[in-house]
Amino acid sequence: MIYLRRSAAVLSGLLMTMALLGAPPATADEEPPPEPPKVELVLDVSGSMRARDIDGRSRIAVAQQAFNEVVDALPDNTQLGIRVLGATYPGKDKKIGCQDTQQIVPVGPVDKNQAKAAVATLRPTGFTPVGLALRAAAQDLGTGATTRRIVLITDGEDTCAPPDPCEVARELAAQGTRLVVDTLGLAPDEKVRRQLLCIAAATGGTYTAAQSVEELTGRIKQLVDRARDTYTQTPALVGGGEQCADAPLLAPGVYTDRERFSEHRWYRVPVRPGQELRASVSIALDRPVNRDYGVLLRATAPDGRELVRGADAGSGRTDILSAGLRWSATDPDDEREDDGPADGESGTDAPVLVCLVISNSLAPQAGTGTNPGMPVELTIDVVDSAPGPGAPDLGRGWLLLALLTVAGLLTGLLAGLLTRWWVATWRN
Repeated sequence: MIYLRRSAAVLSGLLMTMALLGAPPATADEEPPPEPPKVELVLDVSGSMRARDIDGRSRIAVAQQAFNEVVDALPDNTQLGIRVLGATYPGKDKKIGCQDTQQIVPVGPVDKNQAKAAVATLRPTGFTPVGLALRAAAQDLGTGATTRRIVLITDGEDTCAPPDPCEVARELAAQGTRLVVDTLGLAPDEKVRRQLLCIAAATGGTYTAAQSVEELTGRIKQLVDRARDTYTQTPALVGGGEQCADAPLLAPGVYTDRERFSEHRWYRVPVRPGQELRASVSIALDRPVNRDYGVLLRATAPDGRELVRGADAGSGRTDILSAGLRWSATDPDDEREDDGPADGESGTDAPVLVCLVISNSLAPQAGTGTNPGMPVELTIDVVDSAPGPGAPDLGRGWLLLALLTVAGLLTGLLAGLLTRWWVATWRN
């Protein structure tokens, strides 16, 4: 009896051990799958969209064509929704008309034929409840770890306030919903432009005036692509310094800042020997600027020596809105001798501090506000340096000089012999 009890206890222990070992516990280090990018297009279908002033076509027809092309070119994994405003109520009762907003395509994987069919049936009808539509679009997109984007396309200002669309945008931004609203204006109206600029600025978005099918289609595609390129974490807010010495120290990541017209913003990045710094910057034109403009990204040493500048510098273009650069120390010892290691570190493996400076040649058009600054997005990465192709050691230039000298002598001798032979042959 005692033997049976002991056997049962041993068997129970073995079974419990096997159960515990059979399924390994989940670890906190496991990362959840990344969220798909989410974007909602909000289209104004109010009565003013009947106007035929874009390439001789109605504004709604141009918007429908642009939507069709955007849906056809939708990036993989992007979840798209479409909401309309002023599309169903044809009456005069403002109280009813100012509640007229519907989501005609839910945010999610898109059935392209269904989406295009829903857009094709739209006819300009009613009022323009922009503020209400923005609130509803934010609810459509929900919340999460990644930034959501609303692309608002309208030809007029809100005719239903309250709620005022600018106040709605500020309200959404204050809630920390990680929501960006980009606006597209279809009418050259100053009041509309000011309102759309206010909505975009409140959420860190952009404003663009579209006066042709190509402009509207291209801009919507660009904004949808930008939603696809969203990040697992929202870009971190950072304030650049006025000089390298007081610049913030940045690790690899994505950052957002604002830069005033013709300003310089400084940042510092530690780069260890054997590593390569890769950086890019984009600036959004969220207000009218003069035609000649550009953004420049440079990497310098703390003492001001320029190490490298953005690839577009010196290209001759005057409309550069983004730039990128790559830099690695070819001789880390020399760099460290002048610049010194980063704070708190020493030795041959100590990182070198590289200063990044963003400059712009933007100038506002007459009457354009200068505050806040233009939205800037800075991406920084530090990776292992890629080995370059093998090459002979030129001994700091002396061997190269000797090779060039010998090559020149041989070339001259050969040219003289050929000339002498040709003259002798010609005389005969």
